[in-house]
Amino acid sequence: MNESLLVRACRGEQTERPPVWFMRQAGRSLPEYRKVREGVPMLESCRRPEMVVEITMQPVRRYGVDAAIFFSDIVVPLRAAGIDVEIESGVGPVVAEPVRGRADLDRLPPLEPGAVSFVTESVRGLVEELAGTPLIGFAGAPFTLASYLVEGGPSRHYERTKALMHSQPDVWHDLLGRVARITATFLRVQIDAGASVVQLFDSWAGALSKAEYERFVLPHSAAVLAEVNDVPRIHFGVGTSEFLPLMAQAGADVVGVDWRIPLDEAARRVPGVPLQGNLDPALLLADWPVIEAEVDRIVTEGRAAEGHIFNLGHGVLPSTDPDVLARVVERIRAMAG
Repeated sequence: MNESLLVRACRGEQTERPPVWFMRQAGRSLPEYRKVREGVPMLESCRRPEMVVEITMQPVRRYGVDAAIFFSDIVVPLRAAGIDVEIESGVGPVVAEPVRGRADLDRLPPLEPGAVSFVTESVRGLVEELAGTPLIGFAGAPFTLASYLVEGGPSRHYERTKALMHSQPDVWHDLLGRVARITATFLRVQIDAGASVVQLFDSWAGALSKAEYERFVLPHSAAVLAEVNDVPRIHFGVGTSEFLPLMAQAGADVVGVDWRIPLDEAARRVPGVPLQGNLDPALLLADWPVIEAEVDRIVTEGRAAEGHIFNLGHGVLPSTDPDVLARVVERIRAMAG
């Protein structure tokens, strides 16, 4: 795997073309995914190794992407650790007893590797099935997971989260320390089973100021990434353009960039760091000439970085036409040589 296009780009090597994969490449945009998931709750599907292997492989077969991303959900390790969390249709993750103070921290036990033995089985099955295509391990970052635990579910303003971090910083850091250990264990299980790269998703970090991120989040993301430094580490956040250098400082080998900033500007902000990104997923619904021009622009701007992995600036939208993604992969593959 060390000579795969993805791993070489993660190391900062100039590759013959950018490797390409898509966040949420396996999911609701694929009819084969909807068929296999029919009647099976999300968290249950993540616990069935045969289903995980099938879902993870679907976009690899359909698109010929340069990497598979482990099919899971960010709350899987929380659930496995014993936290009462469910994914409600049309809502998202909902926590039965939110964290509101120090007394609530006792409900966050460590994650024992044996509690996610289904992950080990799934990853081993995938490595065999992928036969040389690298597998990217997956986990939600401590801030994003903690925001669900504090808010009790999805939030627009993160008011309870911000109130806790500023009013009770000792409780906040204890909370994130516990979540970081759960996250690191979850990633370590995937690496030990055969994942070649890992990606830490901080989906909601863009709700913070730069100062808040540095004080309240950076140390805990760094703690996770330090525990998995034997494989390339991609760190991605949404709305985090203003603190990309801090995300790199956390220990990322590759910084994921959303669509809000051009890659050449991102390269200026984090010199010497490979970048991943950053086509706006909404533009996949535009006419092909628009998409093609955007793909070409992003590849050109990505050459300013130490290395470039082509991806979206966030996940594939459910309304995306799979044939369009296939054309994007074809376009990038045609750039080789």
